[in-house]
Amino acid sequence: MWKDFKEFAFKGNIFDLAIGVVIGAAFGAIVSSLVENIITPIIGILSGGLDFSQLTYPYKDTEIKYGLFIQSIIDFLIVAGSIFIFLRVLMKLKMKQPEPVAEEPEEKALDTKEELLSEIRDLLKEQK
Repeated sequence: MWKDFKEFAFKGNIFDLAIGVVIGAAFGAIVSSLVENIITPIIGILSGGLDFSQLTYPYKDTEIKYGLFIQSIIDFLIVAGSIFIFLRVLMKLKMKQPEPVAEEPEEKALDTKEELLSEIRDLLKEQK
């Protein structure tokens, strides 16, 4: 599963990328809410109350907000993981569907000219 995820995230083809962008855009608000309201607080609880969004590094007159960057990384991993799982389930469902059986084309009845030409062709092949 990890190998498939790496191939999807870093070596995927254009079709996978297009699907990822569309699904990511569609579920972006939901995933952002999930990260901000559920995942980040749980990580904060597990890490002893640490809130990533409040992490900053003061430098002269500015603040470097690296906590928001960490939260963006978590957001990206959740989006990429959920898209990967969605596509994997979709592909498995697609594989389970039986493919329609292609009907064999009916052989047309040859008219007398075509039949004679076929016989001549076969005789020439035999002579070679």
